[in-house]
Amino acid sequence: MDYLKQSFLGNSLLDWLITLAVIVGSLIVAKLLYWFFGNVARKLTSKTETRLDDIIVDMVEEPIVFALALGGIWYGISMLTLPEGVDQWIAKVSEILIVLSVGWLIVRLFDALVKEYIVPLTEKTETDLDDQLLPVARKGVKFIIWGLTIVVALNNAGYDVGALLAGLGIGGLALAMAAKDTVSNIFGGFTIFTDRPFSLGDRIKVAGFDGSVTEIGIRSTRLQTLAGTQVTIPNREFTDNPVENVSSEPSRKISLDLGLTYDTPPDKMRRAQELLREIVSGNEGTEEKILCAFNGFGDFAMNIMLIYYITKGADILGVQNEINLSILDRFNGEGLEFAFPTQMLFTKTV
Repeated sequence: MDYLKQSFLGNSLLDWLITLAVIVGSLIVAKLLYWFFGNVARKLTSKTETRLDDIIVDMVEEPIVFALALGGIWYGISMLTLPEGVDQWIAKVSEILIVLSVGWLIVRLFDALVKEYIVPLTEKTETDLDDQLLPVARKGVKFIIWGLTIVVALNNAGYDVGALLAGLGIGGLALAMAAKDTVSNIFGGFTIFTDRPFSLGDRIKVAGFDGSVTEIGIRSTRLQTLAGTQVTIPNREFTDNPVENVSSEPSRKISLDLGLTYDTPPDKMRRAQELLREIVSGNEGTEEKILCAFNGFGDFAMNIMLIYYITKGADILGVQNEINLSILDRFNGEGLEFAFPTQMLFTKTV
């Protein structure tokens, strides 16, 4: 057994074998614990009436297994005699990773509880404000948790967090100048939440894009265009450009210009206007307000202007289609002819 006492890199072969056994054993225990969570604990929690225990088991599974494996590796390596600098470095890294695993566990639990209990409550409310603020608050809380976790991890590892934060404060001005676009986007996000020029699901037009709002974030807003593509727009665009909220319009104004031939007599022109009023007023998707007038003599047609309004929530294209087909059908039935560009040439013989 003397060969076990032989020294390698400052430790006997027996010490290296014990360390290897501890590390392998911790990994095996972590694997068994992972199997226990997946095959035993989940089956037990699935039989209870509450969902809370299912969430806890599902969320703590991976962080706890990771921390256990990390702790076993750390303990195994600490049994060896290592150079002072290497030993301290491994200890600091291990402490940082363990604290980060705790932060990971807290973030997973928080996110799961919000998704299970808070999101359904916001979906039941009539206002869209909570639906818009929840993702921002959710990301903000997770950012704070991770920030505190990093500070605690560095502090436990022996780093002077106060000096580090002071150094960050000195470089804050340079960082702010470099991140001015990000800051303007964040202020643009706050402007959206305070002024509320639009809400989730609204159709808007901004910066040359036309689509429905699918997500409002603290830095950017996502639109689904009429073509079905997803567009991410920085929030500063909503403060620098006019925003047209199509969904907030009380009704859709439709202007239509019709041209009848010059051989149409006055009584037929009056009849054409009567038909237009009858067609529009007879459609359920239009409002009572109708403007119709013989408004000009064109180059090749006598013009009739028709303005009507489609009610909010009605099928805009469907109403226009019905009215246009009715105009074509009724005008053809009454013998009213639409004009088209024509020219009359006069020749003179000498």
